[in-house]
Amino acid sequence: MPGHQPPRGRRPAERKGDVRERAILDTCEALLARKGYEAMTVGDIAQGAGITRGALYFYYGSKQEVVTALVARTVEHLWERSRLTARTDDPREAVTAALRRTVELWNEHGLVMRTAIDLSLTVPPIGELWDHTADLFIAAITAVLERAGVPTGAAPDQAPAMARALCWMIERTFYHASQESREALQEASATCAHIWLTSAGLVA
Repeated sequence: MPGHQPPRGRRPAERKGDVRERAILDTCEALLARKGYEAMTVGDIAQGAGITRGALYFYYGSKQEVVTALVARTVEHLWERSRLTARTDDPREAVTAALRRTVELWNEHGLVMRTAIDLSLTVPPIGELWDHTADLFIAAITAVLERAGVPTGAAPDQAPAMARALCWMIERTFYHASQESREALQEASATCAHIWLTSAGLVA
């Protein structure tokens, strides 16, 4: 019937392909924790996802493609959680919110994030994803610094250059802290927040 709508409150049925792709990526993340990137195989991923190797190849052409898709899903979540940072009027609140959301994702998917960093130099699609994500964060950090009164421009002491340095400092600091404990990650976040706020001239 033209214009017919499903009953209100009922979600559209999830496609079988979506369910399988999610199962493949979830299995891949679990195997990264259990075996590591080098040791896990396409067969391991297919078995864990409850499908044949042939069925897996319908979705992804290799183990590298599966991991790339997993990284893409993770960085999408990272950006979704932090995209409002640049829109928050109060720079202090923006810094706190951005780092809180980033900590949450590192706690949930730290292994995937570390794998992305480790593979970013040798797997071009992952490197491109990671660089693009960094660019988004650099733009958000730049906006926060500018709202705090840091001038924009190309000089080393102006917002864009400072934002780039802050972004890569946060990445490396979180990378190491996430391997230790949730407490270490929280402490690292507090340190990064202090440095960011100090750079913005917001610490007395």
